[in-house]
Amino acid sequence: MELLIIRHALPRRVETEDGSPADPALSSLGHRQARALAEWMVDEKIDVIHVSPMRRARETAAPLEAALGVEAMVTEGVSEYDRHADAYIPLEELKATDYETWSEMVRSGMGLEDPVTFQQLVVDTIEDIVATNPGRRVAIVCHGGVISSYAAHVLGKPPGDIFFFEPAYTSVNRFLAAGSGERSLVSLNERGHLRGLT
Repeated sequence: MELLIIRHALPRRVETEDGSPADPALSSLGHRQARALAEWMVDEKIDVIHVSPMRRARETAAPLEAALGVEAMVTEGVSEYDRHADAYIPLEELKATDYETWSEMVRSGMGLEDPVTFQQLVVDTIEDIVATNPGRRVAIVCHGGVISSYAAHVLGKPPGDIFFFEPAYTSVNRFLAAGSGERSLVSLNERGHLRGLT
């Protein structure tokens, strides 16, 4: 079967005052990215869509669901590691406005305290999706940490070594999963649909 693991589009910056989890909506550019993704993938024969319950993933999946006529299944195990954080600042914005904080985040593994446990949850969830969809093409709309965790697993990187590349917003990352257990990486960071989008 084929897995298309897609990162959400660009969200807005959100910082809550009461400590509640930040769950940002898409920015105006993010909505354009999500529509461009759906238009680009309309001819893909996707049988099943899974989506993180986080708002930025749900809003990214919505145009794809409409274009393909496939209702997404909300799947908790492909939520991002920051799902309980009280702030979301897009990394590009943080890098441009506060380079020192961005550098420290990168050095410290993006603030993720237990990358091994997070990665194991991601891998277990995606392998459950694989097991229940033999012979199908499945899209999973989720997050950068989820994508890099599964890619690291497929590439045989050490457990927890998950921040080795940066999935772009609405990038498509393709994997093949054989019934005999082999997992193959087909492509990372497909983003031809983003050309000319500002």
